[in-house]
Amino acid sequence: MVINYLEKLFVTSDAGTIIKESDVHHPAAKMIAQAAKMQENEAGDGTNFVISFAGELLGQAVGLIQMGLHPSEILIGYEKAGNEALRIVEELACHKAENIRDHAEMTRCIKSAIASK
Repeated sequence: MVINYLEKLFVTSDAGTIIKESDVHHPAAKMIAQAAKMQENEAGDGTNFVISFAGELLGQAVGLIQMGLHPSEILIGYEKAGNEALRIVEELACHKAENIRDHAEMTRCIKSAIASK
């Protein structure tokens, strides 16, 4: 349950709605909220994942800082990990759409995504 700044009550489990209706002040939290909004605008879904993933990255960063690493070193490591993840994801593609106007080809591409909904 979320009560926004206009005293309107929202009952939802959607992270996008919760973030949209929350009044966020902390700079890091604002960045995460903005990332969730961008995810919602681009894909229409996945805000829960964005918020959970960002929270886990921040949680792991706390442990690294306590070990004595400088935040810039952590950022460099996260950037390297992101680049490696993108490289691996490209290799994991099981099918690539050559012709987006071909109904059968697009059905193969989006079948698993639609089946989850």
